[in-house]
Amino acid sequence: MWVDREAAIERLELGDGAWVDVVRGWVPDADEVYEHLRDDVAWQTSQLFRYDHYVEEKRVGSWWGRGKGTPLPHPALAEATRVLQHRYGVTFDGFALLHYRSGTDGQAFHRDTDMKYLEDTVIAVLTFGATRPWQLRPRSAKHTDLPGKGATHDLQPASGDLLVMGGRSQADWEHSVPYLGPQSTVGPRVSIQWRFARPVGRPFQGSSYRAPLHYRRGG
Repeated sequence: MWVDREAAIERLELGDGAWVDVVRGWVPDADEVYEHLRDDVAWQTSQLFRYDHYVEEKRVGSWWGRGKGTPLPHPALAEATRVLQHRYGVTFDGFALLHYRSGTDGQAFHRDTDMKYLEDTVIAVLTFGATRPWQLRPRSAKHTDLPGKGATHDLQPASGDLLVMGGRSQADWEHSVPYLGPQSTVGPRVSIQWRFARPVGRPFQGSSYRAPLHYRRGG
């Protein structure tokens, strides 16, 4: 077994139906999985759609989906998918793999608005490699000048830790993997992300549903 099904789940209630589950040490043999993913996944540069144009992401990624005919990147991810689907009563079409290579890679505060429906979501994030800040802030703090850009929680997942954002967490909250800068000595981090959105409520109105994330080869 690759995941610890008995690991304690700590639920962080964010209010108004938003929550995050935190499971420390969910994958006990995290170092072995990390090294395999770091070295064997075909990492690609990617672009995000911002308003009316694409911008290069400060990280590299990959995608595994059902029916693609490609082998799983690691057997641990097959078990992780099964356990998550059973625990949260959802079905995932696949998962994204994201590689933060150094402190100059990161992601600013955002919501996963490309999911279209944001009022009842399940987004699981499994971390391998270096421990880095992983911050949450309410949308009401979006334009704040406070230190930390209004972050109220820093969950700092270590290798093998699982975070699951649920309920209205995408409607009312934003999350970030902050840029640490070229002077940072932090090591590489790989994260796996599964996403599910229940089609309830009013859909998010923004750029094209299919536009926000675009992977391309090379680079």
